[in-house]
Amino acid sequence: MEEKIYKTMGGAGALNISVGVVILVAGITSGVLLIISGAKLLAGKSKILF
Repeated sequence: MEEKIYKTMGGAGALNISVGVVILVAGITSGVLLIISGAKLLAGKSKILF
């Protein structure tokens, strides 16, 4: 019984780590894309006429 609990906890821990890494990579990627698009908007600010 204890071995089954140990295996279940190990699987849950591995899943948590893998999901955390995926979310971290997605967050960094989206942050970089937002910074790049914001820089392009600021660079082209003088070309915008209202």
